[in-house]
Amino acid sequence: MADDSHLRSRSEQGRRDRRWPEEPQPLAVAVYDNHTHLEVADGDDPLDVATQLERARAAGVRGVVQVGTDVATSIWSAELAAIEPRVLAAVAIHPNDAPELAAAGELEAALETIAELASRPRVRAVGETGLDFFRTGEAGRDSQFASFEAHIDIAKRTGTALQIHDRDAHEAVVETLLRVGAPEKTVFHCFSGDEALARLCAENGWYLSFAGTVSFSNAGRLREALAIAPRELVLVETDAPYLTPTPFRGRPNAPYLIPHTLRSMAETLDVHEDELAASIAANTERVYGSWDLDAAVSE
Repeated sequence: MADDSHLRSRSEQGRRDRRWPEEPQPLAVAVYDNHTHLEVADGDDPLDVATQLERARAAGVRGVVQVGTDVATSIWSAELAAIEPRVLAAVAIHPNDAPELAAAGELEAALETIAELASRPRVRAVGETGLDFFRTGEAGRDSQFASFEAHIDIAKRTGTALQIHDRDAHEAVVETLLRVGAPEKTVFHCFSGDEALARLCAENGWYLSFAGTVSFSNAGRLREALAIAPRELVLVETDAPYLTPTPFRGRPNAPYLIPHTLRSMAETLDVHEDELAASIAANTERVYGSWDLDAAVSE
């Protein structure tokens, strides 16, 4: 197992209820969590990586894409994926970190590391990258754009998927993708747009990945977007330990809770959960390839 000495805890945030939700009824047709952060420890009793992956398997989650957000977590993600058959990796500098790295003169070196990691066989995505106008103000936006465009270039050069972080920046993200050219496989992580953005994604063949937010009672706009999204472009994720789905909103999240999100999506689409799970599993493999360790050499 990769070195986990840097695993982070969010205990200082003092959540109201930090108990792990009970394990759901397993999915009959297995799927993948295409965006999770196993390096972020959470809950009253933080789960180690092996326990998280075993709980996920028992719930019908065949594998995960472990996502880095800086150099350290990207290295850790790549090293974990290299030895763990249930894990593939995504590597990137988070858009909110780009301005600080640029100000320190460290962004270029960080991006060089990301490019090297992205060339490794079990690293199948560059992300999460993109634009975040919620946490970063005007002064940091030039650095965000520069970092985003550099990540797009890395994804295209290495033939990997692109996982996009898009917060309060829909128009700018789309404009950038159209201007510089999106990678063949582009995923809107934790899709947060409306029907209009869903239609734009459909027109361009971009994937929409839905997290637990789609199950929230106040997320009618997201469900409307899901309803018109082409089934062949729909993915599912946790973004764990964040965005825990209903009925456990506000409690710790982990890949084993994917069944709640998928069942909410199936209800919105008025399809059987097995049908949706089979479609999502096929879509995920089309984006990221095989999780089989032995397949990495030939891919």
